[in-house]
Amino acid sequence: MCGRFQVSVKGKHISERFNVKVFDERYTPSYNCAPSQNLAVITNKEPGKLNFYKWGLVPFWSNDPRTGFKLINARAESLSEKASFKSAFSKRRCLIPANGFYEWKKEGKQKTPFRIFVETEEIFAMAGIWETWKDSEDKVLNTFAIITTEPNSLMKKIHKRMPAILNKNDELAWLFENDTDYLKTLLSPFDANKMRAYTISNKVNSPANNEASIIEEYKSRTPGLLF
Repeated sequence: MCGRFQVSVKGKHISERFNVKVFDERYTPSYNCAPSQNLAVITNKEPGKLNFYKWGLVPFWSNDPRTGFKLINARAESLSEKASFKSAFSKRRCLIPANGFYEWKKEGKQKTPFRIFVETEEIFAMAGIWETWKDSEDKVLNTFAIITTEPNSLMKKIHKRMPAILNKNDELAWLFENDTDYLKTLLSPFDANKMRAYTISNKVNSPANNEASIIEEYKSRTPGLLF
């Protein structure tokens, strides 16, 4: 799964990288993006600007907005079959900008957090789907989920899933292509040779910790965990 990530670059970097309008009064860089937060997305509905949707998908037909707490991720393999994801995959896709994500490696009772990123430290886009839900008074709630796929060779050392990171040349296709069979081919594991990972401290465990110090390498952990 992907349960935490980082988008800590300045707004102008997102604007230049994705050719979108970024309003600085709304965008705040974050080192510890967590479920239930309103986070930056680029949707196929409004591809020219950065929007902010709640992380945790609430299907339009759901009776309970708390559904989103269970749907922070969507498996690439079942997008066309799961009722919660099928419509969004077909019609409502988005890019989630990031410059790193976090995962925990389980060894017995111990969980070691890692920061995983593209080796050049550049911004990348995770594939996502989004929904608009309305309550009984027509109050709108926009939400999203991050799509996950099988791990590449680097991620296999850490976890059994990873976010579906899109190749830069495939980002527009993800937003605008209508052929869902083709879209599924874009969700392959990202090239492990272009990624790096290292251990970080347990500060990342709490979303309240949201500063640059949480991405510092934690060198006192077991040697050999730098990939």
